[in-house]
Amino acid sequence: MRQYDDLAGEWWRPDGVFAMLHWIAEARAKLIPPATRSGAVLVDLGRGAGLLAPHVADKGYRHVGGDLVDSARRQAAPHGVTPVRADVTRLPLADGCADVVSAGELLEHVTDLRGTVAEACRILRPGGVLVLDTINDTALARFVAVTVAERLPRVPRGIHDPDLFVDRRVLVDECARHGVALRTRGLRPEYPGIVRWLVRRRGRVRMVPDRITAVLYQGRGEKA
Repeated sequence: MRQYDDLAGEWWRPDGVFAMLHWIAEARAKLIPPATRSGAVLVDLGRGAGLLAPHVADKGYRHVGGDLVDSARRQAAPHGVTPVRADVTRLPLADGCADVVSAGELLEHVTDLRGTVAEACRILRPGGVLVLDTINDTALARFVAVTVAERLPRVPRGIHDPDLFVDRRVLVDECARHGVALRTRGLRPEYPGIVRWLVRRRGRVRMVPDRITAVLYQGRGEKA
């Protein structure tokens, strides 16, 4: 994912190329419960730069960020994240070590969905929570995320591979195979806010739940 490495400095800018990742991270954090025990661990897969960090800082977790991108890991520590060099299909973490596993805007970029899901579920302790968001494998998602989004100013071409978009039903079934009952819902930007942002290119846009999962969707599940 060379585009992410080259543009990682944009991740912390609310007016940057990846502004929507800020908004999605904030929405994902709302699915994460406060820690219920001392020493609880949150493992954040594929987001070593720590976009999730400010939204979970007061929830009581030791925040571990696993990423292969060097620049992302370098940005993690100042935001309270313990960076770990990690291939998401072969995590250097023990079984059941995590109270929460977050896989935000990750699954639509991996070539081994089954391996990634298996590892996320493996490191999750019984009763732990898996939270994620990704792009559905639909014609509408390909139109929105590729045809439209990649024509916006300063957005790199080819940042998404539509062949890797994640069928919601397949993902639910894969999680179930590993003991996690995943519930999903759609996610979209609040319409007035996104229109203002497209005009001004500044400010925060609130992401809101939606019954339509055809483009972007969230998932949350507990491990049996």
